[in-house]
Amino acid sequence: MDSSVLDREDIQRLRALIPTEEELCLIKEAKAQNPHSHLAQAELCLLTLGEISHLSSRLQLWAFALDYDSLEKEIAEPLFHLKLAMEQLAASQTFRCILATVLAIGNFLNGCKARGFELSYLGKLSQVRDTHSRQPLLHHVCVLLLQLYPQSSDLYSDISAVTKAGKCDYSLVQSSLSQLEALCKASWEQLKVLDKAEEKRKGGKGEKRSGGGGGDEALAPEGPLRHQLPKILKECEERLKVLKAVHRRVINRFHSFLLFLGYSRAMVRDTKAEDFCKTISNFSLEYRTTRQGILLQRERERQKSGAESPGPNTPVGRRKRQQTLTQESERSEEQCKLEEVLKTPDSTLKLDATLPRSRRRPVLLETEVVTPPPMSFRKPFTH
Repeated sequence: MDSSVLDREDIQRLRALIPTEEELCLIKEAKAQNPHSHLAQAELCLLTLGEISHLSSRLQLWAFALDYDSLEKEIAEPLFHLKLAMEQLAASQTFRCILATVLAIGNFLNGCKARGFELSYLGKLSQVRDTHSRQPLLHHVCVLLLQLYPQSSDLYSDISAVTKAGKCDYSLVQSSLSQLEALCKASWEQLKVLDKAEEKRKGGKGEKRSGGGGGDEALAPEGPLRHQLPKILKECEERLKVLKAVHRRVINRFHSFLLFLGYSRAMVRDTKAEDFCKTISNFSLEYRTTRQGILLQRERERQKSGAESPGPNTPVGRRKRQQTLTQESERSEEQCKLEEVLKTPDSTLKLDATLPRSRRRPVLLETEVVTPPPMSFRKPFTH
């Protein structure tokens, strides 16, 4: 078991080339039938591998000792990304402002006073459009955020760990942890088999590996890794216990984080970590794209208005300034008239012919009352 002689790929090839008992029997029978013929290189290689006792157990132990770090990393990295993702979301003020704005808009549109909402609805903001400008609801959320919270960020750059956690499969992490635990137990069993075989080969007089130097000298031909396997497996077992505790605590913290966001306990049990992180990551990417589009449009309008506005010393600029002064003077005169009308008492107000007036019956004075003479219809009128 010397890594300077065989690397990880060579070990994998040897595990694939281990001959079965049937193959060894066929080679030996062919050799017995033709004792004068020489075997080919392939048959000689298989016979040599078959002569090594417990070769499969030795190679599996060797592969486990070399692969443990990478197997542990495959489990620890997704857990680290999930832990960091929860910390970034909890510390992001932009995420809090977005949730508050979306909740306020939802309560206004629905006419209710809900205390929270399911975060999967964030992915539907780009699908809901208003009836006037046909802009998505996410566009209006970005506009409100830029007006109310100008110091807010694009959210996507603040939660990079959420994007990484969304690409992990945490159900696969659980199964990998179980497989690693099974490999560790199997390695201990294989080591016991090798120890028994070695004691049997020495006639039961072999000393323990942890004893004097005689045992180390006897095991030295097998390479430096062979007599270090008990120590390596013991260290792997301790690290595996720590890894299991880390996995349990991170998953429990994720469930507590969902409860903090307002999820019910039933929803917490059904929510997968990768689905949650993928939803937040996709929304943050859409939010950043929409926000950048709004800022770019505003910058274009600002540049366009600055390019179209003429200079103050040009004829167009002087004419425009004169028109502006005239409009301001007219507005000031109208303002003065309006103030004068508001200050004038009602008795001195003049009647405006353009306004409707209530019809009242006229009252005649006593000096203007005329009594008509009596009329008789018996005599005809004469000229």
